[in-house]
Amino acid sequence: MRAVSDSAELFRHVSAEKSEFYRRIMDVFAAAKRQYRLQLRPDEVLSEARWLDAPPRIEDVNTALAQLAAWGNLESHPDTARVSSLSDFYRARFLYRLSQGGEAVEAALALFVQTLQRRAELQTVALEDIANRLQALQTLADEAEADVAKIHETLRDLVRVFEGLAENAQAFMAGVARSIELQQAEAIAVANYKRQLIDYLERFMGDLVRRSDTIARHILALEPSIDALLQQVATRDARDAAPGDAEDRADARTLHLNAWRERWRGLRGWFFRTGHEPSQAELLRARARSAIPQLLGAIAALNERRSGRSDRSADFRMLACWFSACSNDGEAHRLARAAFALNPARHFSLNPNADADLPASTRWADAPPLTIHPRLREYGEAAPRGVMPRVRDRGEARAHLARELAEESLQVEAARKHLATGQPTRLSDLAELDIHAFGLFLGLLGEVLTEQAGPNTSAERRTGDGLLHINLTPLAVDSRAVINTPRGVFAGRDHLITITPT
Repeated sequence: MRAVSDSAELFRHVSAEKSEFYRRIMDVFAAAKRQYRLQLRPDEVLSEARWLDAPPRIEDVNTALAQLAAWGNLESHPDTARVSSLSDFYRARFLYRLSQGGEAVEAALALFVQTLQRRAELQTVALEDIANRLQALQTLADEAEADVAKIHETLRDLVRVFEGLAENAQAFMAGVARSIELQQAEAIAVANYKRQLIDYLERFMGDLVRRSDTIARHILALEPSIDALLQQVATRDARDAAPGDAEDRADARTLHLNAWRERWRGLRGWFFRTGHEPSQAELLRARARSAIPQLLGAIAALNERRSGRSDRSADFRMLACWFSACSNDGEAHRLARAAFALNPARHFSLNPNADADLPASTRWADAPPLTIHPRLREYGEAAPRGVMPRVRDRGEARAHLARELAEESLQVEAARKHLATGQPTRLSDLAELDIHAFGLFLGLLGEVLTEQAGPNTSAERRTGDGLLHINLTPLAVDSRAVINTPRGVFAGRDHLITITPT
């Protein structure tokens, strides 16, 4: 096993002085590995590499190959196939191939580049494939004699498709707004991208809602027989275990069975709630919905930066044109006050006693003069330096504020107890609510409506503070609920709401 310091030598060619030259050579060996070619000669490397400029000399290629072999990326072997004379035998000729460490480095670099270039996708096709695999698995489970090979194949396909869906969904949830690209994009490109993203998200959310219900029904149908299927598949996997005694074979079977059960729990958790936490499909749908406001925020930031760029000379030329178009001095003075913010500033508290009865619209010419202390002109501050003033006692104000907060808390708690009964209640039965109860009701209603997929579907949600659980079920379309409040009348379609303390 290579030491850590020796393994670091395998990456020397990436940061070396001729890193581009070394990478061109290593790309040839990586391509040869994919084409099942075992060894390459220097002249083959020279002819197959994609050089940026003119091809280098064969001596330079030989030197680079020797250096890569010294770092451990390549292995060299004497080339005796082309020897035709004794002098050719004594001349150094080598065949090169990727070493084990070189293969690992190439695989790591390829995965690194693929990860950087991958764009987050929301795979509606994967949802359809998962539903089809679950349906096929259910058909196999209903057969009188189980075909373990087909069950194993179906489960492998299901895991492969689901892992791709989960991986791409995680990449999407990590950052879909693409704020960096949007900040440097043109306005037309941003508008086109916004339209495409909104259509893309609407299509995915529709498929997710429709497919999730189908997939959930298939999972529920498989629940009674899934453990038996997983045990059969684990037994088949354990046949390939390394030779050992009966205990080793049993451990291998248990290991495979636990792995398959964990995969199934992951699949089930994607489409079903786990405790009070929403399913991953619900989280993904909420994240897809929030991507649109993020995009709009990025567009707003782009517009603000575009509007913030101004040409001062062009502004002054335009202002001069406006001044020349004024018909009299009065219009010019009004334009000057508006352009340069020459508004009255009587709110400055230089001598508040003299200006107590003067409105802010008083003209300077009509107002009494302001007395400005010489110290303010000289030092920029009116208060002389010296002993700090005494600290005012604000105990009474704090006590008054504490009483108000305690009273408000009691009112909110009373409103919570009035609404959170744990019993289904029609909105029309609430009839009348006070200010605090109505404020709490609006907050709860706003939270649960974010989970509603449509006006005719039920929704449930746990509040952000974790204290209440809300369930909202719409009633007939022609039903109507009216709630009287001190601030007005709240009216709309009637719903059945259940607010339960947790």
